[in-house]
Amino acid sequence: MRVLLTGGAGYIGSHTALVLLERGHEVVVLDDFSNSSTEAIRRVEELAGRGIPVVRADLADRAHAIAALDGVDFDAAIHLAGLKAVGESVEQPIRYYRVNLDSTLVLLELMRERGVTRLVFSSSATVYGDPAYLPQDEEHPVGVGLTNPYGWSKAMNEQIIRDAGAAWPELGAVLLRYFNPVGAHPSGRIGEDPAGVPNNLMPFIAQVAVGKRDRLSVFGDGYPTVDGTGVRDYIHVMDLAEGHVAALEHLSAGVTAYNLGSGVGSSVLEVVRAFEEASGRSVPYAIVPPRAGDVAEVVADPAKANAELGWRTTRGLAEACRDSWAWQSANPDGYRA
Repeated sequence: MRVLLTGGAGYIGSHTALVLLERGHEVVVLDDFSNSSTEAIRRVEELAGRGIPVVRADLADRAHAIAALDGVDFDAAIHLAGLKAVGESVEQPIRYYRVNLDSTLVLLELMRERGVTRLVFSSSATVYGDPAYLPQDEEHPVGVGLTNPYGWSKAMNEQIIRDAGAAWPELGAVLLRYFNPVGAHPSGRIGEDPAGVPNNLMPFIAQVAVGKRDRLSVFGDGYPTVDGTGVRDYIHVMDLAEGHVAALEHLSAGVTAYNLGSGVGSSVLEVVRAFEEASGRSVPYAIVPPRAGDVAEVVADPAKANAELGWRTTRGLAEACRDSWAWQSANPDGYRA
């Protein structure tokens, strides 16, 4: 298949592009490079031994995107483009809704006009809100008790796609609800390269280990968990990338949601210890007050994806820490080195 990969130069996009190419698909990357690098694409091409056409465009700008994609054919779309920082979404809600919703609307309009019926959408476990039960399966309530515009934008996008599917029965769409992506390609050539202060745990730990930051702030140690720190389901980014390809290759008419997670929870301090073991470096940390909106524990039930997509995680936390350290130690300043 020839796949339009929106946001394809980002962290998840670059790893997904590589897996697609390795599986024999063609890839066209669309990205505005506002929070990504052309160097990531160059390195994916190097690893795959194949070229990737790149369309530089803001998908949320309909006129710009339509013009940029004129003459660019594709058979399916994997939609990763959008803004993703929870805290920033609280500070800039209008921007988040505009970018995250408009990009989906423009893509769906373009697909309908061209008769492209295959879509894989990058959703998030944040659509579940405060867990009603654990582990969370796909029947867990969605859109209840959400605490930030980022999560709301994902839930709204899911509804937009479901409504589009109801009016367009030929559409086959998969909503992939990610849990916590971590790690990097084992080569150390591509990985997570956050701009400014990292929003996610593992890149912050990695920057402490490599000496870019003094210490990690651990937000609260009074949760009812194994050591009082928050527990999350961490999924290796290569497993996540393979989940996108599995979803693409199993697409059929209708709209279906799948969790992409490991089914295993790890606390913040367990991740710190695992990273220290993988890197051989100390990761100093300080306990600080918990953040508003954080919950004690989030863990996926991935049984549906295991059964229906033939997909499951094959890499654990140790591998994620090892690969993240290989990336960070070789690229202390990310793609800007």
